[in-house]
Amino acid sequence: MTTVVVASRNRKKLAELRRVLDAAGVSGLTLVSLDDVPPFDEAPETGATFEENALAKARDAYAATGLATVADDSGLEVVALNGMPGVLSARWSGAHGDDVANYTLLLAQLRDVPDERRAAAFASACALVYGPGDDDSVVVRGVWPGAIAREPRGEGGFGYDPVFVPEGETRSAAQLTASEKDAVSHRGRALALLLPALRALAG
Repeated sequence: MTTVVVASRNRKKLAELRRVLDAAGVSGLTLVSLDDVPPFDEAPETGATFEENALAKARDAYAATGLATVADDSGLEVVALNGMPGVLSARWSGAHGDDVANYTLLLAQLRDVPDERRAAAFASACALVYGPGDDDSVVVRGVWPGAIAREPRGEGGFGYDPVFVPEGETRSAAQLTASEKDAVSHRGRALALLLPALRALAG
């Protein structure tokens, strides 16, 4: 078995990658989170793009552990806000990871924006680093288009899921089942693009 670090403490992200691997029939990989490896100094996320942040996170964890590492950076890009909150999605309201405060602020900022101009997309960049060289990495991007609802709906998911209505859906992302979300979500799409490299790692 090859051990792969998922550079996150979010158990839902670990479970999501495990489901994607299982659905694709990829075995031979043991997934561990940052909570399962010795602590190391994690650099702040200062990149201007999701790709830069994901690659920096994966390189940090690889350097600290010597283990192949998958990292993602993702967020919400709202057309009416010129692509914001973008890389600031997790701390849009000022406090990092306060989901309710973040989407409440977003809804307030879009209060006067009509329905036809509420387009948005979740974007996820996933990086896999499996060696010390510049060529020992793969970075992919998945995008999930949709629109911002007028009020939060649903109990599932996390982040902006309750206020995001995927294209072709009447339900919010927080009202989808985990398997429905995996099949179409930005991270699910990015992880699917990473599968050939992960399959190669699994041998």
